[in-house]
Formats: sequence, C-alpha cells, structure tokens
Amino acid sequence: MDASARLSAWLKDHPQTISKVVDIDTDTDRLLKLELTSANKELSIDILDNTDRFCAWVNQKLADNNCRYGIGGYMELRTIYDNRTQFDTTGEERRNLHLGVDIWGDAGTPVYAPLAGTIHSFQDNDNFGDYGPTIILTHNLDGLTLYSLYGHLSRTNLVGLTVGQRIESGQQIANLGEVHENGNWPPHLHFQLMLDMEGKAGDYFGACKKSEKDKYLQNIPDPDILLRFSNGIILTTLSS
Repeated sequence: MDASARLSAWLKDHPQTISKVVDIDTDTDRLLKLELTSANKELSIDILDNTDRFCAWVNQKLADNNCRYGIGGYMELRTIYDNRTQFDTTGEERRNLHLGVDIWGDAGTPVYAPLAGTIHSFQDNDNFGDYGPTIILTHNLDGLTLYSLYGHLSRTNLVGLTVGQRIESGQQIANLGEVHENGNWPPHLHFQLMLDMEGKAGDYFGACKKSEKDKYLQNIPDPDILLRFSNGIILTTLSS
C-alpha cells in the first residue's frame, strides 16, 4: 500500500482525531467555489493586476452568494499566476497548477490544526505573490508522516513559535493575514498536504508545472481528505 492509500485508510479509521481548519457551521454555511482559471471571464487582467480590485471582486462574490468562505484550487490550472514573477521559470513552462486548497475569507479569520502534531518549520515568505507568513506542521500517524502547510497568515502568528513545539488537534495556530502581509493577495488560507518535504523548511511549492502533475500527485494528497468540505457541506457555484 502506497503512502496516499495508507493516509486514506488511517484517517478513515481515526475520524475522531480530525478537527476543523476554519470555523464552519454545517447547518448554515455554504462554500462558494471560486474558479481562478481562464474559464472565468470575469477575472480580467485589470482585476488581477490590482490587489484592491481583486479583493473587491472576491468580497462581492461572497456577499452576492451569502457565503462566509470561498473555496477551491486543488490541481486547478490558474492563469491568475501570470502576473506573479515567482511562478515564472524564465521562459520555460510556468508553474500554474495549484497544489493546495484556498479558503477565502476575512482577514483575522482563525485557523486551526486539523490533526495533532509539531511545528516542522515557519517562515515569512515576504515576496509579492508569495505565501507571506507560513507555518508547516508535522503529523505522525502511527508511523506515517504527513506535513500540513498554512500560508498567507498574519505576521503576529510567527512570534514565539519554536521548531518541535507541540500542537493539538483543534488548536488555533494562526489567522488569515491582511493584504499588506500575506503576499498581496485577497485574504485567504492556502492549505496544503505533503507526504515528503524534500528537505525544504518554511516553504514548499504551492504550484507546479502542468507537465509535472503526475509527479506531484504522488506527494500532494487532496486536502479535502482532512477538510471534508465535500462531505455534508453544500458547495455552491459562482453566480454570474
């Protein structure tokens, strides 16, 4: 059994160990699927090139659809990265296949650890379009190692952290950061799972080349295996 299958089996056998990542009321909350591909004709270059306009677009869509959170992104091919230089590979194929799930919401929204673990690493990836403040946790699941990454946080969330620090399931670990500190994005959480950190610390690719999809599928499980948004929470599509 490969690592992804072992992970699925372990989580299925230990549902009581899984906690929330953000506050969700399953009776009242709906999640708005925000598509950030070329198929979304509303997202013009004028919007994507202006963070204030991009924020206004996200906020308006959430308000129009009466949703507290937007959601989406796992293995989504995103044209949104075309104006973000860190996704450029100097004339080669761009890194625009998104590897995590984004949860769009208000700055300050609490973020929680869905599994018990320890702090693997943390770092302020302070570049335009980057993660901004980032925390990575290590989870030992009866011998299977899983890593979870939380990007676009508040800088205050990094104060007082230490590598190896114990984190409990359901413990608040962060908040969604403001635009000026989160890599110049509308406030959201980039949540990603990795089976192997490949020697990295404080950072891991949040997007890869489309041609590398099969490779990264082996290391990057679908975060919904922990989020469980598709199980019991109504997903609503973007209104026109």
